[in-house]
Amino acid sequence: MENTHKAGFVNIIGKPNVGKSTLMNAMVGERLSIITSKAQTTRHRIMGILNGDDFQIVYSDTPGIISPHYELHKAMMQFVHVSLEDADIILFVTDIFEKYDEEDVLKKLKTVNAPILLIINKIDLAKPEQIEEKIAYWQQHINAKEILTISALHKQNTALIFEKILENLPFHPPFYPKDELTDRSERFFASEIIREKIFMTYKQEIPYSCEVIINSFKEEETIIRISAEILVERPTQKSIVIGKGGENLKKVGIAARADLEAFFQKQIFLEQHVRVELDWRNKRNKLLSLGYFHE
Repeated sequence: MENTHKAGFVNIIGKPNVGKSTLMNAMVGERLSIITSKAQTTRHRIMGILNGDDFQIVYSDTPGIISPHYELHKAMMQFVHVSLEDADIILFVTDIFEKYDEEDVLKKLKTVNAPILLIINKIDLAKPEQIEEKIAYWQQHINAKEILTISALHKQNTALIFEKILENLPFHPPFYPKDELTDRSERFFASEIIREKIFMTYKQEIPYSCEVIINSFKEEETIIRISAEILVERPTQKSIVIGKGGENLKKVGIAARADLEAFFQKQIFLEQHVRVELDWRNKRNKLLSLGYFHE
């Protein structure tokens, strides 16, 4: 019997701050990728699975494409390279304001065989002539199967992306069970929610120097008890994260607990500790233990 089911990996790539994570969440219909106004928020490859009767779309949000300055950045870019290799469809997300300096991105995209849907985001903030100019520019620089203009924040034209994905999705049985939403664990999302609150609470280098480890995740009938450890690189950063009388850390905890309860639909008891791990972003073995490199 001929297989009429479609399934494939739709990998979302682009530079930081172009709205990749907002688009990912809009397409999946769930808040899986953390969203802040700061660049380089996404550090891992996060998959969101959308199922229909005759299709399965495995969306994959990757870190924004950057020039690596730390071992951590190299690990983040490894996720991008892998996502280009196993993609059935690539959503290359740019936006109406992004400068024309994408040579590194263009080189990567010219090596892939998968169809490229080029997404120009944030059109709600642009004039019609700006949009036309941007489309003309990308027509000259990328051999995209489609160029689509959207506002991920307002879900404008995102339904059209879905239609184009279904058109280009290969015939294949489902890769994951139909009731799965993501390939990531509950611990992972707990750590991401806390890390998002760190990005929103602190300024300058602090958010980029922090990592969240979930040491304990105990689910009971009416409550989930979470013990989280926040890694920083220097003792001075630990003092800032904790704040006077623990004020800053308390602020992170209150905000994180509210989102954790909304995400898990249960009461949350959250315990947080801060630990100094000198220069952890440049320690390959430490990054391996945190799930960044795969060897």
